[in-house]
Amino acid sequence: MLAFIIVFFGALVQSLIGFGLAVVACPLLYLVDPRYVPGPIIIVGFSTALLTLLRERSNLEFNGLQYALLGRIPGGYIGAFLLLLAPQPILGLIIAAIVAAAVCVSLSRISLRINRKNLFIAGTLSGVFGSIAAIGGPPMAILLADKNAAQFRASLSAFFVCSSTMTLVILASVGLFGWQDLWLGLGLLPVVLLTHKLSGAWVHKIDKQKTKVATLVLCSASALLLAIKSIQALI
Repeated sequence: MLAFIIVFFGALVQSLIGFGLAVVACPLLYLVDPRYVPGPIIIVGFSTALLTLLRERSNLEFNGLQYALLGRIPGGYIGAFLLLLAPQPILGLIIAAIVAAAVCVSLSRISLRINRKNLFIAGTLSGVFGSIAAIGGPPMAILLADKNAAQFRASLSAFFVCSSTMTLVILASVGLFGWQDLWLGLGLLPVVLLTHKLSGAWVHKIDKQKTKVATLVLCSASALLLAIKSIQALI
C-alpha cells in the first residue's frame, strides 16, 4: 500500500511536469523495500512515459535525441557496475546524493545549448543515474528546459521510453534485473493507469510552479531521511 501511494504521487508529478517520478519515488521506495530500486521503478517510469508520449505525441520533436540515447549506453553500463559493487547502505547514500543533486539542479537557472556534444553528455549522465537509481531525468531536463511545457513533456517522454528499455536490457545483462523485478514492477502498473487518467484532466489546469515547489520539498525530505537511515546502517 505504501508503494502504491508513493508511485501514485511520483507518476502524477511526471505526467504533469514531464519528469520527476523516480526523483520523488525512488528514495521513499528504497526505504519501503530496496527491491523496488532500480528495476521495478524503471518499469513504472517506462509505462508513465509511454502514456504521456501518446497523449503529447503531436508536440514531439525528436531531433537530436538519438545522440542522448547513444550516450545512455556507456552511462548505463557504468551505473550498472557501480550498482554491483556498492553495499546497500552505500547505495542508499548514492541515491540520496543523486536526489539532492537533482533538487539543486531544479532550483538553478542553468541554460545549455542543445547540440550533439551536450546531448551525448546528458545521455551518459542520465544512463549512470538511471542504472543506479532509475533517476535519469535531471540531466536531460536541464538541457531541454527552454522548450515549452508540451514539447518538454513530449521530448522527455520519448527519451524515457527508449532509454528505460535500454537500461532494463543493460541491467538484465549483468544479472541485476530478473523475473522478481518484473513482477514487482507490473504489480504497480494499476497506479500508473489511474494517475494517467487523472493527469489528463488536470494537465492544463494545475499550477506547475506550486507542483514543482511541493515536489522539491518532498524530494529533499525523502533524500535526507534516506541518508540518515543509510548512515545509521553503516555505523
